[in-house]
Amino acid sequence: RWHRAGTHGQKQNVFDDMQACAEFLCSAGYTSPSKLAIQGGSNGGLLVQACVNQRPDLFGCGIAQVGVMDMLRFHKFTIGHAWCTDFGCSDKPDDFEFLYKFSPLHNIRPPPPGVQFPSMLLLTGDHDDRVVPLHSLKCVAQMQHALCGPGSAQRAPILIRVDTKSGHGAGKPTDKVLEESAVMYAFMHKVLAGGRWRKGERLKPKL
Repeated sequence: RWHRAGTHGQKQNVFDDMQACAEFLCSAGYTSPSKLAIQGGSNGGLLVQACVNQRPDLFGCGIAQVGVMDMLRFHKFTIGHAWCTDFGCSDKPDDFEFLYKFSPLHNIRPPPPGVQFPSMLLLTGDHDDRVVPLHSLKCVAQMQHALCGPGSAQRAPILIRVDTKSGHGAGKPTDKVLEESAVMYAFMHKVLAGGRWRKGERLKPKL
């Protein structure tokens, strides 16, 4: 019952729950929005991007690994058709309506004046045949287009890391797992600890 309450037309419940948890952490004094990072992979990557889209004021950093970002076309690639039982399918008019409302790729907009869109790091593998790389690639391109154009007030970085000879994650060699973890923690530390991102700076921590 709990799972079904977060599927199909009820998917927004998932994002509401995540945002409620973040609000509690801030209101209870554990952290503040500018110091709060969220991270998730695959369906969790969808969760991260949808939440920062809906509440950019609530997070300082989002890290989305191999996320499902295009909810209107996911079923057209590799195994994506199998997820229609959970998500619905945009080929059906009724499903299209609720999928479009939260689809990360289609809901990236500049935040209100005075609000900075969170620092974002997307990660994907060039051989991911489960959630194909186009999800992350299109999403980061749309973020950079919508948020980082001439005259933009966006100062927080919007980056992507594409791992080569890598898939969805299962079976990844230990050295790749360690490197990816180091990249994510280094990014979080950089953007949440008050460091300024310099143009052209590369994110490659020493292991």
